[in-house]
Amino acid sequence: MRGAHPIERAVGIGYYASDAPGTGGSLRESAADFRVRELEAFDTEPLDAPTGDYPHLVFRATLTNWDTNGFARDLSNRLGISRERVSWAGTKDRNAVTTQLFSVRGVDPDDLPEMPNAEIELVGRAGRPIRFGDLRGNDFTIVVRDADPASVSDVTGELAAFGGTDANDASDGEGRTPGGEGDGDERDATGGATSVGVPNFFGQQRFGSYRPVTHEVGLAVLRGDWEGAVMAYIGNPSPDEPPETREARAFVEETRDWSAAIERYPRRLRYERAVLNALAENGGEDEEDFREALETFPSNLQRLFVHAAQSYVFNLILSERLERGLPFDRALAGDVVCFADTDGEPVLPDVDRTQRVTEGRVEVVNRHLERGRAFVTAPLVGTDTAFGEGEPGEIERAVCEDVGVEPEDFDLPGSFDSTGTRRAILVRSDVAVSYDPLTFDFALPKGSYATVLLREYLKSGPLDL
Repeated sequence: MRGAHPIERAVGIGYYASDAPGTGGSLRESAADFRVRELEAFDTEPLDAPTGDYPHLVFRATLTNWDTNGFARDLSNRLGISRERVSWAGTKDRNAVTTQLFSVRGVDPDDLPEMPNAEIELVGRAGRPIRFGDLRGNDFTIVVRDADPASVSDVTGELAAFGGTDANDASDGEGRTPGGEGDGDERDATGGATSVGVPNFFGQQRFGSYRPVTHEVGLAVLRGDWEGAVMAYIGNPSPDEPPETREARAFVEETRDWSAAIERYPRRLRYERAVLNALAENGGEDEEDFREALETFPSNLQRLFVHAAQSYVFNLILSERLERGLPFDRALAGDVVCFADTDGEPVLPDVDRTQRVTEGRVEVVNRHLERGRAFVTAPLVGTDTAFGEGEPGEIERAVCEDVGVEPEDFDLPGSFDSTGTRRAILVRSDVAVSYDPLTFDFALPKGSYATVLLREYLKSGPLDL
């Protein structure tokens, strides 16, 4: 089994599902090389609907070189409103062209400012804000530069087998995934898009691509170590950062001089500077001071830290399942499966409808899995987590013990609290490939990462993804 890159191992990704060599190459040489469009699942009323009943203005934004949090922050600043009044369904990365919905409470269409590198299309009004998860998935068109495509078909065949699909089955004659933007020329050897499967890892972006620390912050929060959480975020220099950033982080670790550190941190590190400001004001001497400083983050980013800790544990569970050679497309006795929500595309796991697989039900459940009616899951551990049984449950419990977390640790104050949920361990997608340049078209369900699929093809380090 091919081992993962060391940076990936630091976030719980231990292996590749495919052994074939990769294409090499890199992503995101330009924003246009990485295009993402939400597969929307949010209903709106017309723009002239009464604002009393429908106070949230909804618009579609196509953003170039914006991360979602940064766009929301700058938009709220230009509107002169709280950042908490801006909402969206899914967080997108910088250095891409992304199309997604936003809602803003209490503003009129004429209030929206012009934003650089942003095309804004008014959609309508809504009675509630868009919430995280108000989408079915994302459609991707991604170009890989400086790649050797010779191994593409071998990787595709291995991933089709891993996902329990037939590599010779094409999804359609045009080689397109739903909503894909490819031109249809020079598709893969099947003449169309091929269904493949990969472990549903949380990608490197979940933890920080250059400096993967969000899960370390979350784990410190779970242990009640607020000082450790803050220092993991503002200190903890990475060799992959610019020299001035490394020096600033090293300075704050050595001196704990919060006021002097503010001047050393580049202005682009807004969140670090906000934390330092809070520490300079409250003294930064006891756990309550550090907790108060961490709570300067917007509520969605506070949740992100604990979610990253859950994601790290989930990745470790999947890596252990890979190491033991256990299937991802079939259930074992003791697994917990959830059933499918087939009301749209892509098909989604309905984690509110779960069932533990008994010895006598394995065959029946696996028929549902083969037909795409169910998914094997693993826990995103929280206060309500019930572990599996048998070998799957043994893996879940052992990983939590090794990391040092228990379900009750997630009973936390404010936005840090989490009841947990479950997540499919396998993600399937119909992938179409074109060449010159090497381009992948595919769609993924919400919460799954394009880079987790593409890492199997490239076999490059995460900094190239």
